[in-house]
This record gives sequence, structure tokens and C-alpha cells, in this order.
Amino acid sequence: MSTSKNLFGFHAVGVRLKTAPQSILEIFIDPSRRDARMRQFVERVQEAGVRIQEADGVRLARLCGSHGHQGVVARVQAITQVHSLDELLENLEAANLDVPLAERIQPLILVLDGVTDPHNLGACLRVADGAGAHAVIAPKDHAVGINATVAKVASGAAETVPYFMVTNLARTLNELKERNIWVIGTSDQASQTLYQVDLKGPVALVLGAEGDGMRALTAKTCDQLVSIPMRGAVESLNVSVASGVCLYEALRQRSAAQPA
Repeated sequence: MSTSKNLFGFHAVGVRLKTAPQSILEIFIDPSRRDARMRQFVERVQEAGVRIQEADGVRLARLCGSHGHQGVVARVQAITQVHSLDELLENLEAANLDVPLAERIQPLILVLDGVTDPHNLGACLRVADGAGAHAVIAPKDHAVGINATVAKVASGAAETVPYFMVTNLARTLNELKERNIWVIGTSDQASQTLYQVDLKGPVALVLGAEGDGMRALTAKTCDQLVSIPMRGAVESLNVSVASGVCLYEALRQRSAAQPA
């Protein structure tokens, strides 16, 4: 039996409307909002043939658990994604069978150790989607799960990027290494910088929470530690910004390496 959940905000609902309109059961809108953005949004909903219901701001806030709904809440069916990290990696390996080396899909995975703020997770998922990362991994005991706030901040990326919460992060990193995925952690103490390492092959980039960084066991499990150069007065970047720096450096290297 399929389960339903609520998405809210123009971005999150708009991405679902674009990618899987058939999965939207109904959309609630605040009739008091009549600006151009809402009118354009309603036109898109009507073109997609999705049912619209009117609801005041109080009801919308109750539906999504937040006052940041922008006057839009959608009740949607959950989209089936891969069920496990193993399944995802096996699918990637299968896609690479009998494919020339230069054309193979090189796994790019973001690992978050200790990110408990839903706004940070949402932003990390958004940048992971933008950079083409295949998955985001986090430990069950030291991370936030996907909730309405995460989905809102992620602007639809919570629907497109597989997010796996694992029981034992160090063991999962070792399993990635067994699949020949190079595990690179970020640390202010590392002697090499991000820009001095090769990110064109299968890579898992590991980032810790802002302030505390990675746990000691996580750092010990990495194949290599790198730093992000800091030239100003601040000592570190927000984890979502750091994720963007790392993932897009990997994307830059991979794009430069592709044959014309």
C-alpha cells in the first residue's frame, strides 16, 4: 500500500509537479495569496490536471508543520527509490559492464557525519543534486532524517537524491572501499588541499558537522584527508557550503577529463 506525505513551498512542490505530477494527490493553496507567482503556479497545476483545494494559512501550517509553506502544500505519494546503498552501487556497476573505461559512470557520493540541522541537510541535498552526486549517506544516530523542513530547503532534491542512513558509518565506509571507491575526508589539519587530489575516479567525500567536524573513527577510516583552503578570518565553512565546494571540484575535474 503506497504511503503519502506532504511537501510544501513553491520549489519542492514545483519539482514534484515537473518530475512526477501523477504522484500528486492534491495541492492546497492559500486563496488570499493572489500575486503573479501564485497565479503562474496555479496555471501549471491546472495544466497538469492536479486537484486544487483552498486552505487558509493556519490549516496549511498544520498540514506541513511549518509557517514557511509560502501558501502551497501538496499531498503526494512517496516515489519509489532504490532501497539500499548496495542496490544503488550494484546498479552503477551493472551500467558499467562492457562500457569503455572513459565512458563509465564514476560513483560520486557525499557522506555527512553528524549533520543534525534540517536546513543544513536540505542545502546539502540540493547541492548534491546539482553536482550530480549519486547518493548522500549519514549515520542513523548522528543525523537528521528527511522531514518537511529538509524537503522544503532541498527544493525538490530530497525527491531525486537517494539518502541512506546507516547503522555503522565506519563499516559502510569500509564497504565502499571494498568496491574500489576512494574515501576522502575533509579536515582543517590535512596537509593536502582539495585541489591537489584526483577526484575523477569513484569517490566518496566525507564531511563532518560544522564546528566538531568528523568523529575520530570516521576520520581514521578515510583513505585520505584533505583541507579546504581558508584565506580569511573564519576558520571553517558551513557544511552545505563545504559540500558544494567539494562536489563541484569533483564535477569540474570530471568535466575537464571528458573527451570533446
